[in-house]
Amino acid sequence: MKILVTGGAGFIGSHLVRQLLKEKNEITVLDDVSSGSWQHLQGCKEKCDCWEMDVRSKNAREKIETAYFDVIVHLAAQTMVDVSIKDPELDASKNIMGTVNILEAARNSGVKRVIFSSTAAVYGDVTEDKLPIRENEKLTPMSFYGLTKITVEKYLQLYHELYGLDYVVCRFANVYGERQGDRGEGGIISIFAKRIASGQNITIYGDGTQTRDFVYAGDIARGICKAITTTNVNNIYNLSTQTETSLLDLVRVMSEVSGKKLIPKFGPGREGDIYRSILSNEKAMRGLGWKPEVSLQDGLKRTMEFF
Repeated sequence: MKILVTGGAGFIGSHLVRQLLKEKNEITVLDDVSSGSWQHLQGCKEKCDCWEMDVRSKNAREKIETAYFDVIVHLAAQTMVDVSIKDPELDASKNIMGTVNILEAARNSGVKRVIFSSTAAVYGDVTEDKLPIRENEKLTPMSFYGLTKITVEKYLQLYHELYGLDYVVCRFANVYGERQGDRGEGGIISIFAKRIASGQNITIYGDGTQTRDFVYAGDIARGICKAITTTNVNNIYNLSTQTETSLLDLVRVMSEVSGKKLIPKFGPGREGDIYRSILSNEKAMRGLGWKPEVSLQDGLKRTMEFF
């Protein structure tokens, strides 16, 4: 299968490209490497066609239209909640207009399916009785990042209705793993892992009781591969562990894995941060035949060894 991966030199993209190559697909990576790096594809870059360009550019659209891909996996995005609040225009430009550029190229060149990376941020803070969050939950984002992802989901639905372009939306929980960066995909686990590796202190913003659903990037890559081949298209799926972990518990597990006693500092909570997050993965298990396989302990061990 001929597949384009936008953002393929990023953290999640680098896990996905490796998985797709194992399955003998023909892969093209499009990335402006503003937050990713071609080094993330070390050992497999020579097996891909690599385009260094912005998803918003006319050149990107023209190249896609003449390449005739079967599937586009659209991972390229502005991914930082705080950046979206400080600079909504940048967030909308990359996440909405960049996606529309990709969708136009897709419909003009006969692409059969688009896989889109959405986020748990679309749900916002929900009441305890709504946990774990299902895909049909009301969407109340607390950041422009979450809002742009919802907007793109609506674009995909209309592109299907108007032009027949199939799609699958994957709403990721909190993804972590090797090659996670600070410049655009910086999650708390990678930040903590790097600081622990260099002997620095770690800081929790808030009281540490806030929770996240941490899912390993390799499991996310497998979920995307399932989305590429599923017959259950034009659907939205959470990709998550359906397990709630507090930041204090995360520090405890990282202490066990690293063999170091970690005593975090605490700072004020940050604007736009969700307090509790846990996503139901039942629909993905049914519709994609997917489930997470890597435990938090094993995933953290791989991640911390990498850093």
